[in-house]
Formats: sequence, structure tokens, C-alpha cells
Amino acid sequence: MLAEAGFDVAISYLSNKAAAEAVLADIRETGQRGIAVSADNANEADILRLFETVDRELGTLTALVNNAGITGGFARVEEVTAEVLHEVTAVNFIGPMLCCREAVRRMSTARGGVGGAIVNVSSTAATRGSAGEWVHYAATKGAMNTMTVGLAAEVAGEGIRVNAVAPGLTATELHADSGEPGRIDRIAPLIPIGRAGEPEEMAAAIRWLLSDEASFTIGAILPVSGGF
Repeated sequence: MLAEAGFDVAISYLSNKAAAEAVLADIRETGQRGIAVSADNANEADILRLFETVDRELGTLTALVNNAGITGGFARVEEVTAEVLHEVTAVNFIGPMLCCREAVRRMSTARGGVGGAIVNVSSTAATRGSAGEWVHYAATKGAMNTMTVGLAAEVAGEGIRVNAVAPGLTATELHADSGEPGRIDRIAPLIPIGRAGEPEEMAAAIRWLLSDEASFTIGAILPVSGGF
């Protein structure tokens, strides 16, 4: 969608090179440039290499979407290990904050940049808490929301808009990867609209927040959740 809107696009991936190549093919079909970089969002050195690759191959950075995330699996708080907490926090919060840092260093007009927009992908779990399933995951998304609001105020005067999209239940492989392939069917009846969201619906919200149509939208946490 972003390529169709005129963006050159860099995507990062941890290990699924085939999926990354498929996305690249779609990007290039639009006539825009696309690159894929293998990078671990929990590793600062990988994040630095990712941004340096974008600088070198695509030029001036004007948009960042922080979309990497893991749940850490299903567990009550009494069962969560320190190892899982460190892993989930590193991927879902520390990594995105470092990505924001690198984006601000490049975009800020106070640093010679041309401005830009950042969209953080949060979750409605941040406000629901996800009791009995993944409070640990929800807590990192709460931190993402706080970062979004604070950073938005910090850099609004430097030409950078920062917002977040908070997806609700979405039909992706996240649920099966976390250990419950049937989670979508279990939760969908609880959603007022009666179904899970589709990735394209989340992408459309991200595209809007990155567009000039959202020029007065700063520090928003936009739920895309079907009412749940």
C-alpha cells in the first residue's frame, strides 16, 4: 500500500526470507524501489545496520513504521519467566524506541532533516490488559503508547508527526505462532462487528497516518479493532 502511495519501501525481517521477497516483488510491481534487510529488532547493532542500509540504498528517510512484535506465548503472570519478559520487551518496546531514535536523528529539522512521520503499531491489548493470556505482551504495548504520546510532543516542532495504530484481533499467523491456532474463532464472537480484522485494514490506517491527510494528527492512538 505504501509503495502504491509513492513510497520507496525498506522492510526488515528476522528469518522468513521467502515472505520478504514476496513483499518486495509486490513493491517493485508498483514501480517503486524496495529493499529487504535481515535484522533482529531486539539487537541494536542490527537496527543500526538496517538504518544505514536505508541511508545508502534509498536515501532520505521520511517515514517509519514500527511493526515488529512478538507475544511471548500464552501464560498467566504467575507463569511468566524473566527470559520471556526480557525477550518481549526487547522486541516490542526497546527495539521500536531505538528505531524511533534513529528515525528522529534523520528526520528532525533541528538536525538538518526534512521532517517525516512515524507510526508505531500498538494493540488494543494495551488497554484491555489481556488477562489470562498475555499480560506481559499487553504491558509492552502500553509502553509503546506512552512512548508515542511523549515522542509526538517532543518532536512535533521539528517536522515529525508521531502516531500509533492499535489493532484489535487480526487474522494473522500471530495466534498460531503463539500456540493457539483457533484463537481467532474463539474471540471473534466477542467483537461488536462480529469478525477479526484483516491485515489490509490495519495497513490502510497506517497509510493514512503517514499521509498529508493526517497533517494535524499528532500523538494519536488509533484503534482499528471492530469495536473491541
